[in-house]
Amino acid sequence: MSATMKIRKGDLVHMISGKDRGKQGRVLEARPRDKRVIVENLNVVKRHMRPQPMRDSSRMGGAAMTPGGVIEKASAVPVSNVMLVCPTCNRPTRIGMTTKEVKGREVRVRICKRVDCLQEIDK
Repeated sequence: MSATMKIRKGDLVHMISGKDRGKQGRVLEARPRDKRVIVENLNVVKRHMRPQPMRDSSRMGGAAMTPGGVIEKASAVPVSNVMLVCPTCNRPTRIGMTTKEVKGREVRVRICKRVDCLQEIDK
């Protein structure tokens, strides 16, 4: 069985728990197999890195190096800790699925589950 999630890359999400609770950000990467997402500028951790030679650097001149030091980067968050922000009503919402007829075939689309909205998220 393939793992699926209702949160996708590029979605605007709202953190509902953790140290960044209440903040919003865009999903940079979705990992359905791990049930985790990486959200831009949220759940930031520090990593100590050594300088490394860059891959596929131009052969002109010396080898290019990535800088070392303490680097801050976004870490993965469980998908249960985020809620999708509806682009229509601009509020965090649960996500429903419905089918829609497009060019003679059935397509599944995500919808906002707020009673006063119920708009499609995938346009």
